[in-house]
Amino acid sequence: MNPPTDRLRGIAVGAAIGDALGMPLEFQRPRPMYNLLTEMTGGALPAGSFTDDTEMALALAESLLITHPLDPIDLAGRFVAWFQSNPPDIGIHTSHVLRSIARGTPWREASQNVQRANPDSASNGSLMRCWPVAIACWDNPSYLVVESRMQSEITHLNQDCIDACVFINLLLYKIVHGRRNLTPDAILRQSITSALEQVNFDPDFRTEIELAPVRLREDLPNTGWVRHTLESALWAVLTTQSFEEALVQAVNLGNDADTTGAVAGAIAGALYGHSGIPTRWKDVLHGEYPLKSHHIWIEKDFVDLADKLTSLSPQN
Repeated sequence: MNPPTDRLRGIAVGAAIGDALGMPLEFQRPRPMYNLLTEMTGGALPAGSFTDDTEMALALAESLLITHPLDPIDLAGRFVAWFQSNPPDIGIHTSHVLRSIARGTPWREASQNVQRANPDSASNGSLMRCWPVAIACWDNPSYLVVESRMQSEITHLNQDCIDACVFINLLLYKIVHGRRNLTPDAILRQSITSALEQVNFDPDFRTEIELAPVRLREDLPNTGWVRHTLESALWAVLTTQSFEEALVQAVNLGNDADTTGAVAGAIAGALYGHSGIPTRWKDVLHGEYPLKSHHIWIEKDFVDLADKLTSLSPQN
């Protein structure tokens, strides 16, 4: 089977674009509808810069390119190396786990200890980075489920976090393989239904997803809780008709804008393809990935990365 290249490239570029577009709006109040941010602007970082969301995704992608099927020991080591590079932004839960691993605790024990100390912690730190698995396993849903779960468990053991990663990557898989004669809205809605049917998700978790399109904008908290990120990202793509419109709506919810932007960007990128992403956003995308000779990544690098990950599919 020939890979649906445009959609797979759209996942990688779309996630990074969403992260960068949301970066200046992180921790801010929602923007009013009459004053939405629609361009890449500076904030904590220069305009067009991606954040820890994409940096951790790149560490996952690098691990997949070196060891596939995914090796959790290799991935944990790359996460720790990234953590020790002193990134400007890192989630609290993630930092606790990686600090423990860096001190010599095996990754699973470290993750369990942090989760046990705060059992209600269900942040979006593993969801924001999970998209490379969807590309690497674009034609093998069994591998996709296992590796989506595994990459979450290294830092986030809460079942909601694991389920969110599995669901989003299954959703990306379904969209990538969606029938070309359907409208984007039909593809997305069918893909959501199909992804929910493939795994026995918690009923409350399913309900959050199923109600996403009927949520009111003012009722979306868009916090760092993984369920909030899921519903905000799905709402943004389900209630719009283009990549640009979806991303503008997602990031202007404020609060954890970069992560919601990254998740919505991956979904919209799969749905509308790399060709559907505005050139003006692609032209300014950039960021430093400290684990690879401080290479400055630009849009073309994400296209190349998507192609390399696509070639890993066990069915190829």
